[in-house]
Amino acid sequence: MVNRFFLFVASCLLVVTLYSCRHSKKVTVTTTAVPPKGIVEPERQGPKAATEFRAAWVATVANINWPGKRGSSTEQQKKEAIQLLDFLKAHNFNAVIFQVRPQADALYESKLEPWSYFLTGKQGKAPSPFYDPLQFWIEAAHDRGLELHVWLNPYRAHSPAGGEVSENSMVKKRSDLVVKLKDGHWWFDPSLKGTSEHANAVVMDIVKRYDIDGVHFDDYFYPYPSYNGNADFPDSASWTAYVSSGGNLSRGDWRRNSVNELIQQVYTNIKAEKPHVKFGLSPFGTWRPGYPSIAEGLDQYNQLYADARLWLNQGWIDYFTPQLYWKINSSTLSFPILLGWWINENKMDRHLWPGISVGGDTTATNATEVVNQIMISRGMLPKSNGDVHWSIGSLIKDATLAKAVINGPYKKQALVPSSTWLDKEAPEPPHITAVTVDDSLRINWTHPNESDVFHYVVYYQYADKWNYIILNRNDRTLSLGLASGKNKLNGIAVTAVDRTGNESVLEVSSKW
Repeated sequence: MVNRFFLFVASCLLVVTLYSCRHSKKVTVTTTAVPPKGIVEPERQGPKAATEFRAAWVATVANINWPGKRGSSTEQQKKEAIQLLDFLKAHNFNAVIFQVRPQADALYESKLEPWSYFLTGKQGKAPSPFYDPLQFWIEAAHDRGLELHVWLNPYRAHSPAGGEVSENSMVKKRSDLVVKLKDGHWWFDPSLKGTSEHANAVVMDIVKRYDIDGVHFDDYFYPYPSYNGNADFPDSASWTAYVSSGGNLSRGDWRRNSVNELIQQVYTNIKAEKPHVKFGLSPFGTWRPGYPSIAEGLDQYNQLYADARLWLNQGWIDYFTPQLYWKINSSTLSFPILLGWWINENKMDRHLWPGISVGGDTTATNATEVVNQIMISRGMLPKSNGDVHWSIGSLIKDATLAKAVINGPYKKQALVPSSTWLDKEAPEPPHITAVTVDDSLRINWTHPNESDVFHYVVYYQYADKWNYIILNRNDRTLSLGLASGKNKLNGIAVTAVDRTGNESVLEVSSKW
């Protein structure tokens, strides 16, 4: 019943608006008008491309997704990266969330932390022949029209899967900030000022030096209880110092406050440097047991000391991706019921793009569940659709799922929804020329401010039906047939889309 209801709601929201224009054979140059600065048309008439955030995580910790083998050659690492990004483009994704700091190390050139063990097999060792993996990923992603969000773990200093604790490790270099857990992890103490300062420095170093589209934290704040044998986090020294200095918060509130301050500081610092760079969080899927009433299991508020509801309520993020890794018909952790609860907590109307992952099997049933969850998200979040897939490996390895996605909800391309609280100003429209060549129409365009453009959208109309193709910022031309079967080409338009998703005004031409 739940499946059918939400699929019905989603289908009702998928409405295509058609716009008709007169056809003429006259060759002409169409120059679009420039709107007044700062004006965005709220209800644009005519065709409009779909908007939906379609992303996948690429995990580097323990070489889960990339590189396939630590210490592999530069050529092999690049080849694997291209294969992953080509897959995303071919399946109409528009973003990748790439883990660049799995354990206080770097998959990029950094003066603050050592090269990652998961990259070269030895912490502190640079790739040879040298290249900067993050820079490579950014350029390759952007060339394919994909946003790239850097994914960092703010508090994990060393993973048991990360080899030995080397002399280059932050465990040795900042021993004053870390504690050891019973399962072999080393963890930054979130309550220490030095921890927050270092995490902020790492984030801002990336923001300043790289042309990224987003910064992303996942669900690891204070560690999961199992990491320390279900014993309390070993921060007695910092807690005692806090109490001795006159602190009056409870231990739980003190821990949560430390994490809250980091989240708020990171958001503020990113916006001061590059306002278009989005900050996203993917916390554990439930805030607390009993919220909503059916929810059971882990209490991230009292066990991870992560007050994820507060961050969403306060708008300290641009997009919020709770890890809703449960099925639709679960009696205690139902995907749509949990998503509905988070929607009600979205007081600042930020993007709410749930994380989805419903199992490792490759059955048609699993693929159907994923497709249904995407459709439910569309129905429940009509203003800003989106989902993030854990992880790209589940898509790459499951041909049934990949086929179901591209033949179903991702059949057509989509733009990333706009973030109007970051920027409401649409870019200027492109200047378009169109000329007939044999039985084709060649469309060319230029833009007066190319640095303000991330995508171009070419709209075209055969008979009375509009369609579109989304191109990247380097594209400047496209050829269309003057007819598709018995249907003549009746209208074209080209728009520009900026880094925050604002689309320029649209003017349709039917003269060429």
